[in-house]
Amino acid sequence: MAAENLSSLPPVPPLRFPTYITSVDISPQARILCEILAAAPVHEVEARLGSTLIQPDPETAQQVLKLSYNNPSTAAKFFRWAGLAQKHTGYSWNLMVDLLGKNKLFEPMWDAIRSMKQEGLLSLTTFVSVFENYCIARRFDEAVMTFDVMERYGIPPDIVAVNSLLSAMCREDNQTVKALEFFDRVKAKIPPDADSFAILLEGWEKEGNVAKAKNTFGEMVIRVGWSPDYMFAYDAFLNTLVRASNADEAVKFLQVMKGKNCLPGSRFFSNALDIFVKQKDSVHAVMLWDIMVGGGLVPSLVMYNVMIGLLTADNNIENAFRLLDGMAFHGAFPDSSTYNMIFECLIKNKMVREVGKFFMEMVKNEQQPTPANLTAAIKLLFDGDDPEIAIEMWKYMSTNNISPRDEGANAVLLGFCSMGRLSDLRRFAEKMIDERIIINESTMTKVKNCFYKEGKGSREIYDQISRKWKSSYV
Repeated sequence: MAAENLSSLPPVPPLRFPTYITSVDISPQARILCEILAAAPVHEVEARLGSTLIQPDPETAQQVLKLSYNNPSTAAKFFRWAGLAQKHTGYSWNLMVDLLGKNKLFEPMWDAIRSMKQEGLLSLTTFVSVFENYCIARRFDEAVMTFDVMERYGIPPDIVAVNSLLSAMCREDNQTVKALEFFDRVKAKIPPDADSFAILLEGWEKEGNVAKAKNTFGEMVIRVGWSPDYMFAYDAFLNTLVRASNADEAVKFLQVMKGKNCLPGSRFFSNALDIFVKQKDSVHAVMLWDIMVGGGLVPSLVMYNVMIGLLTADNNIENAFRLLDGMAFHGAFPDSSTYNMIFECLIKNKMVREVGKFFMEMVKNEQQPTPANLTAAIKLLFDGDDPEIAIEMWKYMSTNNISPRDEGANAVLLGFCSMGRLSDLRRFAEKMIDERIIINESTMTKVKNCFYKEGKGSREIYDQISRKWKSSYV
């Protein structure tokens, strides 16, 4: 059927093009034509187009068609009019076929395809568009029928056509089973390649179908073997296992893949780490890490921090230190987040000696502890009979003006109270008040009790501190 017969489409009210006609990619001629299509009644479109005296070249026609998907009737009239002046290119015809398919106008779409056949302009691209639009419309049987009739139109169905239809089906929700039915029907005639299996595996991944993914993966290994080039298929298969909490099986398959030099890529690694974090599964995360890094993958700083965060949340400090020690080797230098996660874990587990040593390492490497970590560490060290390091931490907070530091200051004063170190208590309290640090009323009560039980002279010292404290709030 010729292009002019496309004008028999049912009329659709013209739509405005709010952003299209201001596009920087549109030519002046195409802009004029789009403005007419946007404003003219459908029955006047061709007359108004003719009045412009524009002879649209193929590029102009293509620009207008690309902007006309929301108005198929107007587009058809423009297509007929432009075709009278100059034959349309195969690309313009493909745009028209796609436009009609997107609007579910399948009968006119096939009319256009027949016209393309007569003019020798059909290509695989045409049929890929038809596959996609039938699948978007959930008319999967018609999509398969289109594949079956390709040869009648002079386009031999090959593996690219097979994979295009598989992909169109699998993009739609819960249609991978239907894609598999098509795959099973054609695979004897057209042998599948790695992309065929990758498309199906990505479909099973999206649907979370572990059993089908295992079957498809097994068939893939038998038919196309192993290759580092099949990374997308491996990623999809392993993601399916991990998301379904089949971590043991994922690790087993990873070990096999490592032996074949076919480990998945960083996409899977990053996704799997995120899943293990949500599942709070540090055991399998460590297994995954050791296989992937041992196989040559170089983790980024973000990956290291995700992993160390998971390990420290699970109090797995030994493996956290192991990863920290290996970071520089992989060119991922730890940042303050890395250090603070480990520092917090040491504090949480009351590892007094390690807290002090790690603090010194942080200072040496110019990695600043957070105010919350410093406050918690000061409390721990006073309780753990290591007040000198606690005092060093406070001096570090003061020297580096780390804020907020009110809670750290209160922790220092309470630590001196617990140890009965009145001279230090007085000296630090007065200095803190001078610096307008907020000392809590509950802290001052304990300071008072500490001084008062030592007799009259100490009471007078406290009273001086108290007056100074009260006046600082005036």
